[in-house]
Amino acid sequence: ASDVYKRQFIKLFKPFELVLLIMVLTTIVVSELFFFNDEPLKAVFLGLWAPTILLFILIFNQKKKEL
Repeated sequence: ASDVYKRQFIKLFKPFELVLLIMVLTTIVVSELFFFNDEPLKAVFLGLWAPTILLFILIFNQKKKEL
């Protein structure tokens, strides 16, 4: 049953969206690494990219619906 749910979850996203979501997760992890290595300015700068990338996903999906 778990495998079926994974397949359905992956089908919800297009390949481009999956790439962007992986970028978001990577950005968050790297930002946390910067933060815990005493570089908070880099962490904040990098951490702000995650919501920006998510916003791009929302904008792209909204534009597709309008067409």
